[in-house]
Amino acid sequence: MLISDLIKKDPTGLIARAARFAEKAHHGQFRKSGEPYFKHPLATAETLAAWHMDDVTIAAGLLHDTVEDTGTPLETIEKEFGKDVAFLVNGVTKLGHFKYRGEKQDPKHQAENLRKMVIALSEDLRVVFIKLADRLHNMNTLAALPPAKQKRVALETDEIYAPLAYRLGMYDLSGELQDLAFPFLHPKEHEWLIAHTREQYEARLAYLEKIKPDIERVLRAHDIVPLGIEVRAKRYSSLYKKLLRRNMEIGRVYDMVALRIIVATIPECYAALGIIHEAWPPVPRRIKDYIAMPKPNGYRSLHTTVIGPEEKTMEIQIRTQEMHDEDQYGVAAHWLYKEKNGGAISGKKLAEELTWVQQLKMWQDHFSGQSTDTAEMLQAMKVDFFQHRIFAVTPRGDVVDLPAESTPVDFAYHVHSEVGNTCVGAKVNGALVPLDHKLKSGDIVQILTQKGKKPSEDWLRFAKTTIARDHIRIALRSRNKVLAGSRPPAHCELKIAVDNRSSIVKDISALITRNHATITSFHYDDPKGSRYPFDRVMVQMSDKAKIEKLIAKLKTIPGVKEISYRIL
Repeated sequence: MLISDLIKKDPTGLIARAARFAEKAHHGQFRKSGEPYFKHPLATAETLAAWHMDDVTIAAGLLHDTVEDTGTPLETIEKEFGKDVAFLVNGVTKLGHFKYRGEKQDPKHQAENLRKMVIALSEDLRVVFIKLADRLHNMNTLAALPPAKQKRVALETDEIYAPLAYRLGMYDLSGELQDLAFPFLHPKEHEWLIAHTREQYEARLAYLEKIKPDIERVLRAHDIVPLGIEVRAKRYSSLYKKLLRRNMEIGRVYDMVALRIIVATIPECYAALGIIHEAWPPVPRRIKDYIAMPKPNGYRSLHTTVIGPEEKTMEIQIRTQEMHDEDQYGVAAHWLYKEKNGGAISGKKLAEELTWVQQLKMWQDHFSGQSTDTAEMLQAMKVDFFQHRIFAVTPRGDVVDLPAESTPVDFAYHVHSEVGNTCVGAKVNGALVPLDHKLKSGDIVQILTQKGKKPSEDWLRFAKTTIARDHIRIALRSRNKVLAGSRPPAHCELKIAVDNRSSIVKDISALITRNHATITSFHYDDPKGSRYPFDRVMVQMSDKAKIEKLIAKLKTIPGVKEISYRIL
């Protein structure tokens, strides 16, 4: 519903009063484009209304620039519109001071800006929704700004706000923000893409628009009335990334344009899929059921690619309205479905329920007590929270949310610091893997531990997350303090060829520990061309007789094939 419709519906309500106040406050102000300034807060509020935000959030969207740009005291906002609106306007005003310049920004300002971002996230997510709506309109009018500012705002959008929208489940918004930033950050690549794909885009769009009536006719013939059928074009920024993975071969991208069918119920989703396949043959191995098995980020839909009329392939997505709203609005969909939960949910309550937001606040508290280089802090924030994510699973079925390219060590420390510190090995999907193995979404990860085990300094080379690296450093410092002033103990390196048996790492570790030897590192490797994988174990031991006695015992373990050693 448009803001004008909301005002007509309730001329004396909160939204109507906020609109009149903001229009008067911004009177005589103009944007760089020459438009009256009020068009910007109005567009922000329109977006918030489209996201089904509550009246308080929409009113705050209308008023979000009044304190910063018109000199209106915050006390006036509170007096006229209440504490909640004033709180949100104040939060957006503070967040508006966030200026991201990558490595070039002054460290003190950058640290302060990061703090504001984290506080805004953790205090009330509605502040962030207003800021995202504000940024969306700013990106749509970015061409009016000077080139240097265009690039700064586009970079900030691409590296902070688009990933933030993605983390909030607002995938459509995230893609739109990336698409708007793309031509300002990569103008040559954007020009190339437009030149080389425009005809294919237009041809496929025209083809699917022509097919839409046939799809609806086939569904209605089987008593399924779609709530909507729309054509979805793949975003240019996303298309370019996919083309890079496909050697720039456009013909290998099947989902450049797709049809999206929205039906009433989940049974109708599956019925529609069967009807589509009866009408047009499916492409083998291109059917994906994200309803029965949702993506780790919660995305649900049925995907299929079929050979349509004229022997042309077309991708079709089938989902319910609720699935569609979740995909469009992410966390903001909580407001849309608040009636189902017996009333509205507050932005603060929602922030408390999002585990990663609370982890981000703890992460910020942790960094605030350290003299960490701010560039390192920013990079850690981007890696730990805003870059691509994977979702690994514990043997009990708990999902662990980690940055892409995380390792079993990162997984172990995410479960518990003691699990990380005592980690000696890992199994992924039932198979032993080295600790620097890169995990993928859906992997089932089991961490093997040994009491008394300590982290290896080598782990810092491949640990991805800040929490893992910090715990490793703390454990290493503790160990070094104990060793300080004493002669470093001699080590024996054992190279043990083994069968790939599930519990062999645990058996080897347990036997060494029972013989009163301390393991300082444990690596598993499976080199190509080798008949057996092997464990490389570092043990604090230098007595040759004791080593040979230990080796004799290790050889009795089922699956141990041969052992060699050297004293370091």
